[in-house]
Amino acid sequence: MGIHYDYKSTKSAKLMEKQAKREKKLAEKKAKRLAKEGVKKNNEDKVLDTSKPITLDFLTNPNKE
Repeated sequence: MGIHYDYKSTKSAKLMEKQAKREKKLAEKKAKRLAKEGVKKNNEDKVLDTSKPITLDFLTNPNKE
C-alpha cells in the first residue's frame, strides 16, 4: 500500500523534473546549433575578389590566406 501512496504524492514532482530535464536538453541542442551556425557564417565571409583572375597556382597553393 505504501508504494501507491508514495507514487501519487511524488508524481507531480517527478513530472516537473522530467520537463526541466527535457527543456535543458533542448536548450543545449539549440546553443550547440547556434554555435555551429556562427562558425559557418565566419567561413562565408571569405569572398573572392572578382577583379582578379583565378589561376592554377591560386587553386593549388597549400599556403592559402
